[in-house]
Amino acid sequence: MKIKLLLSIFIVIWIGLLVRVFHLSVQSNDYYENLSENNSIKTEFSAPVRGEILDRSLEPIAINELGFKIALAPHLTKGKDISRLDGEIAYLTSMIPTLDGDKIRKVYKMQDSYYNHAFIDVVDFIPHETIIPLYSLMNLRETIKISPSPKRLYPYGAIASHLIGYVSKANQKEIDEDPSLQLLGSVGKNGIEKYYNNYLQGVAGERRIKVNAHNIEIEEIGRSATQENHNLVLNIDMKLQNFITQAFEKRSGAIIVMDIHGAIYAAGSYPEYDLNTFVSGISSTEWNRLMSSVDAPFTNKIINGLYPPGSTIKTGMGLIYVTSDILNEYNTIQCSGSMKLGNRSFRCWKSTGHGTVNLSTAVVHSCDDYFYKGSLQVGIDRMSAGMMRMGLGKKTGVDLPNEFIGTVPSRTWKREKYNKPWYQGETLNTAIGQGNFLVTPLQMAEFTGLMATGLLPVPHVAKTIGNNPYTPVPLDVLTKAEKEKLPIIQRAMRGVCNDAGGTAKGFVSTRFPIAGKTGTAQTTGIAQGNQQRQSEHSMDYLKRSHAWFTTYGPADNPQFIVTVMVEHGGHGGEATGGIVSSIYNKLDDLGYIKK
Repeated sequence: MKIKLLLSIFIVIWIGLLVRVFHLSVQSNDYYENLSENNSIKTEFSAPVRGEILDRSLEPIAINELGFKIALAPHLTKGKDISRLDGEIAYLTSMIPTLDGDKIRKVYKMQDSYYNHAFIDVVDFIPHETIIPLYSLMNLRETIKISPSPKRLYPYGAIASHLIGYVSKANQKEIDEDPSLQLLGSVGKNGIEKYYNNYLQGVAGERRIKVNAHNIEIEEIGRSATQENHNLVLNIDMKLQNFITQAFEKRSGAIIVMDIHGAIYAAGSYPEYDLNTFVSGISSTEWNRLMSSVDAPFTNKIINGLYPPGSTIKTGMGLIYVTSDILNEYNTIQCSGSMKLGNRSFRCWKSTGHGTVNLSTAVVHSCDDYFYKGSLQVGIDRMSAGMMRMGLGKKTGVDLPNEFIGTVPSRTWKREKYNKPWYQGETLNTAIGQGNFLVTPLQMAEFTGLMATGLLPVPHVAKTIGNNPYTPVPLDVLTKAEKEKLPIIQRAMRGVCNDAGGTAKGFVSTRFPIAGKTGTAQTTGIAQGNQQRQSEHSMDYLKRSHAWFTTYGPADNPQFIVTVMVEHGGHGGEATGGIVSSIYNKLDDLGYIKK
């Protein structure tokens, strides 16, 4: 019995061994053949050169500075001779004294391991003129590898910084999302550089080679070329861009200059910052200085600055009023300087009142009382729905990342955000662009384009992507009745800049008539007990109103939109009229105005 048991165990063991041998030799053949192939076939990747960014005249805005990177062989700290790494670092610093030996050592040790057989990048960029005299000598050392490594350069420094954005070293999260960044090293972090990053960075090339057990190349099996130099041409004119920066001087705020089709010729968010600072890494001192600035230089105010629009929305609001089947352009009100609602007084900006006012005169003189009283008849539902349809409270669709949507107040919005009911006083505040109403400067430029042409333009920075023009189609958003009544608004906007009593009349000095709307958006409420509105210039800076002036021109043949918003600038026309006028005259000088 024992013999049979031992024999059975022996047979089972041998059957198990035979099955295992069969599995390894036959069934797993493909697996181990692929594993062997992977061990003997090596793929080398070559990084593409990032495409350049050019202005509409093909003037370079973002280019690549020619240079090289330095890598050291792996395992210089392993084995008996542990001083090899120190020797190589000493050699590098003797050849290029500006290198930081401690930094090189730290970078190397972070990446060196038994499992890494690739050269380790220890210096990201050395200028071309520095490395060329040393290249032949340094390249003779088997432990040093010198490779081309262009660095992004922004010739205009801080000019148009929020539009262009910048390229900087990719972080681990970005590498996890796009493994090709492990090779490329850097990625677009903001602005156009980020929005069009995949296009600009191109596609890496591949080279497949066969190597032996000692990692020595035996033969090349195949290769694919890099897809690179994907240049991007913008609508921006850097001459005009330089001009608007100078015109804005040391103010904080935003400017947008775009044609009626949405092509952005210049735009600035102020203050700006030098893009080149971020390519190689910014110092903590400079970072803290910028972050603590009250003027928020890192905020792209063009698309991320949210401000009450003030009276600038009265043009669209008036159009909603006179096409509501409740009011028309002939209805008048008596403006005495304030309106009582419950226990509150809602003031007009002109304390003595405007007298008898209709739609046209309400826009020209920016009468608040007209819009207060009209709002109670038309109602917040029509008002907020119309403003949303006209492009406010939603993204413009501009080709820049992380655009904000702003806020058009409504019953639904307040219920969802605060779970509270709507009050009539909020309707009055909404009618004059105050309260919770918030817009971006770009939304206001788009909105002005709608008033100028009857079509809502889609703002865009890119002019051509590759060989393909980028021309998004404007949106047809107005009702039939609104299109019929739009000329009333257009004549009133012309009057704002050209008629006696127009809120911008005394501040505009263009070579041809323009049309527009001023706005003075309060940042601080006025106490009910104050009988007299305090002068803007007597207020503390941060309590002053934001100054708006959004325009199109020429008035009788609209071609361009110019929108200016000065933070805490005070009265809209006074703070912005000179800037707007100089921009239109510059457009004329550059040959963009067709008369």
